[in-house]
Amino acid sequence: MSDYRYLPLDTLRFPLIARFYKDHYPAGKPKKDEVIWTMEGSEGLIGTVRFRQFEGFQLLTGMLIHPDVRRQKLGIAFLHAVEKQTKDKRCYCLAYRYLVALYENAAFEVIDADALPEELKGRYISYCNSGKDLVPMRYLAK
Repeated sequence: MSDYRYLPLDTLRFPLIARFYKDHYPAGKPKKDEVIWTMEGSEGLIGTVRFRQFEGFQLLTGMLIHPDVRRQKLGIAFLHAVEKQTKDKRCYCLAYRYLVALYENAAFEVIDADALPEELKGRYISYCNSGKDLVPMRYLAK
């Protein structure tokens, strides 16, 4: 496995992230007010992870790994590399069911929807009602 660099996004590079999402996950739209981390290697941008900030907590809104390097455990390495972000402020995610084990390996735990902050509970219900199979999770600070 290559050596990767994990860096908070320099805002001047936001168009690169927007293009990365457009090319590999058009439904995910990064926003300039999110905290975004990048994973980069000698071949360039490999992945991003985004955190939407709320008062008192944050939501891991999406992690995207380049399709050419998926299934190499890079997602779990990325989550461990940005652990300072998840530790600094209470962190939740609404994980696709098939990704629950990945997030559990990065110290997230499945929680009941009633344990979500009110701002997230409505969003979670709305997403599920639209057909998304999501599981609410919370980061367990070590």
